[in-house]
Amino acid sequence: MFGSAAPPASVLIPGLRRLGATLLMLALVLTSAGCNGRILGKQYEYEEDLYLALDGSATLIINASIASLVALRGLDLDVSPTTRVGREVRDRIRVAYQSPTTEVTRVSPPWRRAGRPFVQIRVKVGDIRRLTDVPALSWSRYELTREGDQHVFRQTVGASELRRGTLQNVGWNGSEIVAFRLHLPSRIRDHNARDLETNEPLGVARGNILDWEQRLPDRLEGTPIAISVAMDSQSILHRTLWLFGGAFAAAVAVLALLIWFTMRKGRKDASCF
Repeated sequence: MFGSAAPPASVLIPGLRRLGATLLMLALVLTSAGCNGRILGKQYEYEEDLYLALDGSATLIINASIASLVALRGLDLDVSPTTRVGREVRDRIRVAYQSPTTEVTRVSPPWRRAGRPFVQIRVKVGDIRRLTDVPALSWSRYELTREGDQHVFRQTVGASELRRGTLQNVGWNGSEIVAFRLHLPSRIRDHNARDLETNEPLGVARGNILDWEQRLPDRLEGTPIAISVAMDSQSILHRTLWLFGGAFAAAVAVLALLIWFTMRKGRKDASCF
């Protein structure tokens, strides 16, 4: 007469535990995919993310399949999908990107997508123009110049290192995409990035990010990519710090004025007695 009884704890607790375990597993999968596989967005066979500073220093992050490193950059690695990317292979990749002007800060453990092993390579350089000195990055020419009140960055990506007959049964079907991505430090004034499908000009993504994409077959054939961006010569961080500094100085000035006014008023009141 008082309605149905609540389910006993012996039924609720195991169910809640299963739900919690499922949610935790989903979170782990999405976190792993966000780091490596871009499950929620496009997936790339080879991509370069360039984090550029106005002084010319940069960090380059490469996410690429072992097969693409061989076909595009000529690294001497086993492209078999079943190859084990152990410490020795990762050390060989590190050597390919290390130079007197670059520092390889990380070659990640491998992950797999579409049956192929992928790795991430992080490279730091003090002068972006010196990346060309590294054989594994020599397909690009980099320029960063100041023109009036703006900085202009240009990158031209040339021929790959494709050698006919070196790739067999790596699982490519021709739909794979290669990307060159810029993370820029200041407001972007102009750029030539275009959508791969529509060829329409691209907007600037959150965080001042621009993408240049190309089909893998075109990249293998060496179809050039011309990247050009004009941006403010003052970084967003620099401008933000100035704004915060100005606001802080104004607040201090107002506080000092209030203290002075209060003290002055106190002296006047005291003189009346």
